Amino acid sequence: MLHQATLDEAATLLAAMQAKGLTLATTESCTGGLISAALTAIPGSSATVLAGYVTYSNEAKTRLVGVPSAMLAEHGAVSAPVARQMAEGALADAGADIAVSCTGVAGPGGGSAAKPVGLVFIGCARRGKETRVERHVFAGDRTAIRAATVDAAFAIIRRALSE
Repeated sequence: MLHQATLDEAATLLAAMQAKGLTLATTESCTGGLISAALTAIPGSSATVLAGYVTYSNEAKTRLVGVPSAMLAEHGAVSAPVARQMAEGALADAGADIAVSCTGVAGPGGGSAAKPVGLVFIGCARRGKETRVERHVFAGDRTAIRAATVDAAFAIIRRALSE
C-alpha cells in the first residue's frame, strides 16, 4: 500500500515534469514496480510516464534494458554499473527524456558483508546529460527499504529536473 505522502510527492513530481514537457521511464528491481505504481496512481500520469520495466531477474535486465551478461557476472546485479545501464537502457528503449532505475537488497535475506540488506543503487539518466548513480544503505525491514528507495528515486528525478 502506498502512503499518501508518497502519492503527494508523485503528483508534485509529475506536475514538474509536465510543466517542462518531459517524459519518464522506470526500471525497477528491488521495488518490483512501486515507483511506477506511485506515479501511475496519479490521474494524467500517462502524459509523462512512457514505460515501466520490472527487471527482477538478471535475464530480464539483459533482455529488456540491455545490461550485458558480462557486467552482471563481474559486478553483480546490485552495483553502480548495473544501475547505470538499467537507467540508460530504459531511456533508449522507451524514448523517454529521463529514466530512473533501482537495484538493491531489500531483505530480509540475500545480504552479505559486501552487499548488506538495505544496499540500493539508484540510477538516473537524462537525455543529453551525464547519468548519475547514487549508493544508499537504507535501514529497516523489506517494506521500509522499498519505501525509502521510492523516495530516493523521486529525489534523484527532482535533481535531474533542475539540471
